[in-house]
Amino acid sequence: MSAHDTALIVIDVQESFRHAHYWDGSELDAYLSRQQALIDGAKAVGMPIVQIFHVGKNAPFTLEGGLVRTMDGIALAPDVTFHKHVHSALVDTSLETWLRERGIRRVIVSGIRTEQCCETTTRHASDLGFKVDFVTEATLTFPMTHASGHVFSAQDIRIRTELVLAGRFARIATVEQALAPLATQG
Repeated sequence: MSAHDTALIVIDVQESFRHAHYWDGSELDAYLSRQQALIDGAKAVGMPIVQIFHVGKNAPFTLEGGLVRTMDGIALAPDVTFHKHVHSALVDTSLETWLRERGIRRVIVSGIRTEQCCETTTRHASDLGFKVDFVTEATLTFPMTHASGHVFSAQDIRIRTELVLAGRFARIATVEQALAPLATQG
């Protein structure tokens, strides 16, 4: 795979989340650092960058609310932007067509939330025949409480997501691992 047949997908890295009732910014700085490193690395090798925004009917995810914009702390100039209304970035968008028209065979998935839109897009992309690198350290999620009252930490959720994706739907990769094969190509 090369930078020319690989695309970085940056999912839902938007200000909306800072205004959601479940927001937890305790891991934000580490996430922003890794997400930016992935974006910068993709740009450096000429990889196409796709930005996805989640748009919903309720605040803070409405277009009218003004929060469906790139999250502060991220510098991103995407090649293309899509708005989605469900968890997968490949449902009711023209993302798949855009990728196939450009000969993209591999996608690198990053963004917010690890176990929701990032995981769902990963599974969908894999089922469509794309090779997928899931860069967990460039995803962000928040603690969740099970109906039993058990609280799953963001780390618990990341571990579970890696467990169900690894080797079935994606290669779990660090930023450096996802970019390494591309950096050696000229």
